[in-house]
Amino acid sequence: MSDSPPHAGHHGHHHGHHHGDDDQAEMLDLGADVLAEHIADIIAWLPVEGSPGRIVDLGCGTGAGTFALLTRYPEAGVTAVDSSAEHLDRLREKARERGMAERVRAVQADLDADWPDLGTPDLVWASASMHHMADPERALRKVHDLLAPGGLFAVVELAGFPRFLPDDAPPDRPGLEERLHAVADRLTAEQMPYRGADWGPLLTAAGFALAGERVLTVDIDGSRDEAVGRYALSSLRRIRDAVADELASEDLAALDRLLDTGGPGGVLHRDDLAVRTERAVWAARRTR
Repeated sequence: MSDSPPHAGHHGHHHGHHHGDDDQAEMLDLGADVLAEHIADIIAWLPVEGSPGRIVDLGCGTGAGTFALLTRYPEAGVTAVDSSAEHLDRLREKARERGMAERVRAVQADLDADWPDLGTPDLVWASASMHHMADPERALRKVHDLLAPGGLFAVVELAGFPRFLPDDAPPDRPGLEERLHAVADRLTAEQMPYRGADWGPLLTAAGFALAGERVLTVDIDGSRDEAVGRYALSSLRRIRDAVADELASEDLAALDRLLDTGGPGGVLHRDDLAVRTERAVWAARRTR
C-alpha cells in the first residue's frame, strides 16, 4: 500500500521481473506492517451499506489492503489485481499462511490494457494505485461500470512518500530528506501527473456520488518499533534508485551513509526515526 518513487515499479503497468520487484515487495510488506492500524481505521470509516460479499483490490501489491478487508468483512471474498506476478505470488503465500486462500482470487493484469472480468463487486478498493494508471479517468469509469448499484469505491492516496528523519539530520547534510523529496517529486510529476490529485471531482465526473472524504495524518514513533527502521531503509533505498543521477554528490554520499546497515550513521542504528505522511481517502458510490 506504499507509494513508490519514480522508476520504482508501478502497480499499473510494468512487465516481467526486474530487480526492483523483490525490493518493492519487501517495502510494501513493511509498510503494511507499520501502517496496519491506519489501514484498519480507513476501512472501518468507509460508508459501506450492508456487508460486502464481493470485493476487488486494484493494484493490491502484496496484500496490505486485501487482508485488512478480509479481516474486516469475514464473509467476503477479495479479487486481488496487480501487474506484478511476484507480488501476487507473495499475496497467495500469505493467504495460505493465514488460512484465507479460499477467499482470495489473485489476478495478474495490466489495467492500462484490457481489463479482466472482475465480476460485480460491492466494494472496490484502490490504494496508492490510481495515480499509476496511464489514463486514470478511464479507470474510474471502468470501476463505476463494474460496481454493483449502491456499491462503494474507495480511493486511498498517500501524500507523497513518507518522511522518516528529523529535519536537522544528518548533521553533516541537514535537510537531506527534503532535498531527496524535492527531486523525487519533480521526477514523479513528469511521470505521474495524477499523483496528489483531488479525486473528488474526477470521481463525480465518472458518474459517482461522493459519499465521504477524509485526510488521516500519520505520525508513528519509530523508537518503539524496529520495523520502522527497516521500512525507512527499504524506502530510502528505492528513493536513491530514482534520484541518484540528480543529487549533489555530497547528498548522495550522505544518503549512502544512512543506507549503510553496518555503519554507525545508518538508519537502522538511529533512535529518532518516525513515519510521517498524510493519507487521503475518497469514498464514492455508484447510485444507478
